[in-house]
Amino acid sequence: MTKNYDLIVIGSGSGGSVTASKCNNAGWRVAMVDEKPFGGTCALRGCDPKKVLHGVAELIDWIERMQKNGVKSEAKIDWEELMTFKRTFTEPVPEKKEQALNKKGIDTYHGKASFLNEHQIDVNGDVLEAKYILIASGAMPTPLQIEGEEHLTYSDEFLELDELPRKIVFVGGGYISFEFAHIAARAGSDVHIVHRGERPLENFDRDLVDILLQKSKDIGVQVHLEHSVESIEKKEDRLIIHAKKDEEVVQFQADLAVHGAGRVPALDMDLEKGNVEKKNGGVHVNEYLQSVSNPYVYAAGDAATTEGLPLTPVASMESHIVATNLLKGNSKEAVYPPLPSVVFTLPKLAMVGMTEDGAKSTKRNIVVKSKNISDWFTYKRTNEKFAAYKLLIDEDEDRIVGAHLVGNEADELINHFATAIHFGTSTKELKQIIYAYPTTASDIAHMV
Repeated sequence: MTKNYDLIVIGSGSGGSVTASKCNNAGWRVAMVDEKPFGGTCALRGCDPKKVLHGVAELIDWIERMQKNGVKSEAKIDWEELMTFKRTFTEPVPEKKEQALNKKGIDTYHGKASFLNEHQIDVNGDVLEAKYILIASGAMPTPLQIEGEEHLTYSDEFLELDELPRKIVFVGGGYISFEFAHIAARAGSDVHIVHRGERPLENFDRDLVDILLQKSKDIGVQVHLEHSVESIEKKEDRLIIHAKKDEEVVQFQADLAVHGAGRVPALDMDLEKGNVEKKNGGVHVNEYLQSVSNPYVYAAGDAATTEGLPLTPVASMESHIVATNLLKGNSKEAVYPPLPSVVFTLPKLAMVGMTEDGAKSTKRNIVVKSKNISDWFTYKRTNEKFAAYKLLIDEDEDRIVGAHLVGNEADELINHFATAIHFGTSTKELKQIIYAYPTTASDIAHMV
């Protein structure tokens, strides 16, 4: 039996929820499908639970920095208690999410969605048909195509560990590896990051990444660059990670090997049967986030190939755009403002706007201002020895075009620079703003 809807949303995270709610409010009959618990990656397996763990690691880092500076007590992470605390945030989400959807009149389906044709999908034998389909299925770990890949632990599994292993190897030098490595090291694990490239965190400023690497080394995180993982072998209760540097084979032994080598759109849903083309791994969409091959399909978030970064706020923004275009016809294009991004290590690493390498490829009169600011009051008062900034300023326009930060306050401070870039605030105007003092933001006038 076929069940008919106006809209089917594949995915229950940020990329699909806004569209589903807005179309439902407009009187559309809406169905939502997810093969995982309802709530999406950010709330259940990503940003939110990670930030809970990060908060405890942050406290440990603070106490360690302040030893002999007024703090005498020591602290350590009880992993079991921490995970229990973390679950108070994640465990209620799926039921609350689904109840809220059902209360609105949105039908929910658990299972893998597979296209049958341009308007129909199959979910565990249920055939759902709709005038429109929104693909907001998020991302999945990049397949590495190596022998023994099945022995890898993924980020969602790491966030559910009841016990933290003594020795952990992270495969890949992306933000997931560094964030989890900084947490695990402060919880007492012996941590290694094995990365095949010459530099990790490639989208971030190389000079500030070098500062983060120094702090990583200081807390015991060993980063092995230009090491390509070839295979993973399991021997009894140990894992042996075989990597190659130049022509030399190097082995790492671990209790746990964690995938941290990037993510790709999660689109295992027989797209070809739905006449949905892909581009660069994601759904190929036009400026309205509509499939270029099937006009009845839209895509948002990590599942779509767009100019947007794979970030939760971007998925939400795109979901708003899709809702408008479904309800009012294609009238709103996806336009991406400067997008701040943060690596939640300790210290944090943040960026927004143009990179220094990108600036060199333009003909604009861009100057670079950078400084190590660990001796500034903001950081010296907490004995933080790793803090710096790099600003890119268009001198002809007196506008900031890029900002890069490393420091414990980088996550909040980067938002001020994102605002300045977005609204074209001049450095002269920034210097005229009177910020509360002493706060991190009050340093901005001295930076520009």
